[in-house]
Amino acid sequence: MSNNNKEFTRKFTEQELIRREKYKKLVEEKQDPFIVAKYERNIDITEVKKQFSSLTKEELESKSEIKLKLTGRIRQFREAGKKAIFANIQDQDDSIQIYVREDELGSDLFSSFSDLDLGDIIGVTGVAMKTNHGELTIRVKSYQLLTKSLRPLPDNYYGLNDIEEKYRRRYVDLIINSETKKIFIARSKIIRIIQKILDDKGMYEVETPILQSVHGGAIAKPFKSYYNALERDFYLRIATELPLKRLIVGGFNGVYEIGRLFRNEGMDTRHNPEFTTIEVYVAYEDMFYHMDLTESIFKQIALEINGTTQLSYGGHELDLSKPFKRWHMVDAIKEICGVDFWQEMTYEQAFELAKQHNVDVEKHHYGVGHIINSFFEKYVEDKIIEPTFITGHPVEVSPLAKRNAKDSRFTDRFELFIVGREYANAYSELNNPIDQYDRFLEQLKEADSGNDEAQEMDIDFVEALEYGLPPTAGLGIGIDRTVMLITGQESIKDVILFPQMKPRG
Repeated sequence: MSNNNKEFTRKFTEQELIRREKYKKLVEEKQDPFIVAKYERNIDITEVKKQFSSLTKEELESKSEIKLKLTGRIRQFREAGKKAIFANIQDQDDSIQIYVREDELGSDLFSSFSDLDLGDIIGVTGVAMKTNHGELTIRVKSYQLLTKSLRPLPDNYYGLNDIEEKYRRRYVDLIINSETKKIFIARSKIIRIIQKILDDKGMYEVETPILQSVHGGAIAKPFKSYYNALERDFYLRIATELPLKRLIVGGFNGVYEIGRLFRNEGMDTRHNPEFTTIEVYVAYEDMFYHMDLTESIFKQIALEINGTTQLSYGGHELDLSKPFKRWHMVDAIKEICGVDFWQEMTYEQAFELAKQHNVDVEKHHYGVGHIINSFFEKYVEDKIIEPTFITGHPVEVSPLAKRNAKDSRFTDRFELFIVGREYANAYSELNNPIDQYDRFLEQLKEADSGNDEAQEMDIDFVEALEYGLPPTAGLGIGIDRTVMLITGQESIKDVILFPQMKPRG
């Protein structure tokens, strides 16, 4: 333990040392702000503006008996002569100017106020007034220091120049950048909107385990952990799909879960190893039910958050009010690059087409469906701009989806793409336990061929299907990417409060 202490020996800047001296003086004067446990407020800044902004200076003077108690962090500080100070305080939603005079506070309290720093958190009691320039202001009658800020905030003008610091110290970003806070308030509202839509349809929100003994429900590499009490490996879940479908077996008609998933993959502007999704399962419905539901969810979110279904994203103008396009994967490939996978062909013929079109084929790509999917990812995905449901995914890349009744090479599945990005994934769920068992065996074959994202055999899930899963529609929507779209953010790190970051060099 002792040889690690050097790592935590701290060096302070001159400004930090000055602030610590100020704090030391407060303690000596028995005014330690950190012992304050509570401050009674009777209003917040938004409500102050709502109640008093429309009143004239004279009307406010007639309401001087209304004492306002509010709190905030000092964000600006400027003297108005020797005996008065203007400052701005900021709370969760807004900021307001305050006016402090020596003849109203008394010389001692005014002197202590003058010694405050930007970033300090205070409570003030005062009255609403307007300056000669008409700015709504709180005329302070008394104040209390609630928290001493021992570290100075970044410069108001330059902000956080280091973009990584913005993510590492999100708390600072939230203080100095009101737009950041608006994004995360919108994120919270988006989740509530989705919950209300599903609740109104009679579905139940549930919780399923994060630690799972078998990783499945998606094609992804898991994080592995060790469960001491059970003396065996467990995985952080890569999907909530299999436990939720067990609940439909158990008799629920509709369930959903909003929660974190964990995939041991790379990080970029669209991927974070831990991310949030919602998965929805509805008995006696098919994927077309979820197409309609997905459209309505995206339209409703846009309307409630932005007041319009028109969006500008990635340099493109979008209108979510129009019906979303429905496009079979094979038709899309044929239209974009002229290759017709409707024709029956052997793996060798498909492999030759891949070579001709510079499409990579992995060792574990053993079927024509793998090559079809690779063509789509290389040539089509990034060309989709308008909201589009891509349907007809091959069986080889859809181990949990029901086969299409007319063409068993493909499944009843869709993915929603907008501006080259996937936002939703849905199936008519595979409920044939014999077929499901065989598909898991195919996944094991892929794993043996080097695919570290292949699913494991979940024999308990197969047995659950043997009890009987009714015809069921399943849907997953990426919450993070949806927030990116609705709030106009290009990087997933801008919509996750505490994104994973590489260690500092």
